[in-house]
Amino acid sequence: MSVSGIGVRSALAVQSLVDMRHQLDDLQRQLGTGKRADSYAGLGLDRGLAVGLREHLSAIASYGDTISNVGVRLIVAQTALSRIATIGRETKAGVIQSAFDADGTGQTTTQKTARSQFGEILGLLNSQAGERYLFSGRATDQPAVETLEHILDGDGQRAGLKQVIDERRQADLGANGLGRLVIATPSATAVSLAEDTAGSPFGFKITNASSTLTGATLTTIGPPNGRSIDLGPTNPNDGEKIQFTLALPDGSSEILVLTATNSATPGPGEFTIGADSIATAGNLQAALNSSLGKLARTSLQAASALAASENFFNIDASNPPQRVAGPPFDSATALVDGTPADTVTWYIGEAGTDPARQTAVARVDQSIAVAYGVRANEEGLRYMVQNIAALAAVTFAPNDADAPARSAALNQRLVQRLDVPPGVQKIETIETELAGAQTTLASAKERHQQATGTLSDMLQQIEGVPNEEVAAQILALQTRLQASLQTTALLFQTSLVKYI
Repeated sequence: MSVSGIGVRSALAVQSLVDMRHQLDDLQRQLGTGKRADSYAGLGLDRGLAVGLREHLSAIASYGDTISNVGVRLIVAQTALSRIATIGRETKAGVIQSAFDADGTGQTTTQKTARSQFGEILGLLNSQAGERYLFSGRATDQPAVETLEHILDGDGQRAGLKQVIDERRQADLGANGLGRLVIATPSATAVSLAEDTAGSPFGFKITNASSTLTGATLTTIGPPNGRSIDLGPTNPNDGEKIQFTLALPDGSSEILVLTATNSATPGPGEFTIGADSIATAGNLQAALNSSLGKLARTSLQAASALAASENFFNIDASNPPQRVAGPPFDSATALVDGTPADTVTWYIGEAGTDPARQTAVARVDQSIAVAYGVRANEEGLRYMVQNIAALAAVTFAPNDADAPARSAALNQRLVQRLDVPPGVQKIETIETELAGAQTTLASAKERHQQATGTLSDMLQQIEGVPNEEVAAQILALQTRLQASLQTTALLFQTSLVKYI
């Protein structure tokens, strides 16, 4: 027979043992996980703060992933830009040192090197980071530029740069080979030089003229724009000159100077003083025709190639490539838009007109966004591409006596262009803007690291437990549990006989 009061106390003791066992299990969990509780409910009044801290840490981690991804893209883009700028300098150095050594292909060693360098630039402009094309603006899933072969040679259906250059060459030279200028004789003692068509974008444009010829009268005529020189009844003197300032399609200019001479065998740029002003006017006309034709076959053709390259490459969403309206091309008077069906579009990325940097924007902090987009058709990149491409595309016919001079004229212009004139965006400008984005990323990353450390410490204070304190509690609880077990065992063994 047992004692009822003792039974009640035994039941309470058992419940106490169960509670202590649960407490021991929880302490062992805390020791193993380092966490005060396995749910926010177990944190009591601090659970709201813990939730907020974790959300903040999660946001920082997300920003950190973005910073890492954008950082890799910027490194790849900067590497490509740096190499493209280096290629520009290498091409310029090659052009400066270039000798005219065209072989059976119609190109010089420098031009062949330029073709290889052009191909490398195109490859760099198609750089990827992961699955993302970096120079395609918002069109990150497609290449930025066409292949070298399509750009230079076309694809059978669409014209490439070489064809566009040839069509422009015909339009700039004109049917008479004088750069769309017409030489006429208004009177027996007069010679005139005028543009063939008013408002035409092709050939030479007469911007000025001056004369030191004794007794001669120089007048402006037109339209079309021109100049007329009338020698009158008096012959000029030996060494006196007339000169014309001519604008070329690439924006450059040339001065054509003709000098009067008493020699019966005048040299280049000279005309013989005849027996009278009528004979002299005839000699002046012949010299003008010869000198103008030479200038058209050399400097004008070089300028024409660069203008055609500008027409082909300077494109965006609102400005398609430009072609000569023809055939016939040698009498054309206008440019027309190339279409996707008849002209290769070299840039095939997103071609918006908004700032290129805004085509890729990443938020790296709650209040900071970094703009790092790039388009291959940005002025700085396009300008480098179009000039190196022009060098790679031009060819010279075998046995062309004017080829060395034309090559020299092209090289002279390219040296100036590859030096990037004032007012034209430089690749270094793009690099600087991207470097600013990299600096912003680095600063944001540093701030996030500091914030993560601070917030993690706060969260640890709320959620975490000191291992030493938990271990001491476990030892104390084990001692209590052991004592309770012994006491409970004795209680369960107690009877009325033993109690009495």
